[in-house]
Amino acid sequence: MKREEAIQLIKKYVKKGNLVKHMIATGRVMRYLAERFGEDRDKWEIAGILHDIDYEKTYENPEKHGLVSIDILKKEGIDDRDIHNAILAHCGKKDRETLLEKCIYAADPVTGFIVACALMHPSKSLKGLDLKFLKRRFKEKRFAQGASRDQMRSIEETGMSLDEFLSISLSAMQEISNELGL
Repeated sequence: MKREEAIQLIKKYVKKGNLVKHMIATGRVMRYLAERFGEDRDKWEIAGILHDIDYEKTYENPEKHGLVSIDILKKEGIDDRDIHNAILAHCGKKDRETLLEKCIYAADPVTGFIVACALMHPSKSLKGLDLKFLKRRFKEKRFAQGASRDQMRSIEETGMSLDEFLSISLSAMQEISNELGL
């Protein structure tokens, strides 16, 4: 599957524009992480794009989140075990075992955190952000409370520091800032 095909697929199932942007951002962060670890950039980006494909269908039933995604993907002919497991791991439906699973778990909240930082920054854009700004906001418990700091810190399970993770994630999102509208 190509990136554009994955984006078209999520747009078939996800109507909220901000959720689509979150999924695209997560995909790009995953692509950069794959590059950092010498993994399959395309597969990792697709996993990131598809990770919340069922979110609107399972919002009221979070215990089904991820499981419905797998059903959707199988129905659409996407039967990639690595992607399925990454989707299940990102929402706690399976233990994080592989590098892909560990990275997607940490990448999911970081995109929302970085968007919140951009909206708080005087520039109101991703381009104006830097690691120092992100780290300062990261320490503020009341800021972007929905973005789990523990989940983002879990990147350290891969041997990567939080600072490197935040820098990579920011660079990834800055690359597609126009697509994200920031």
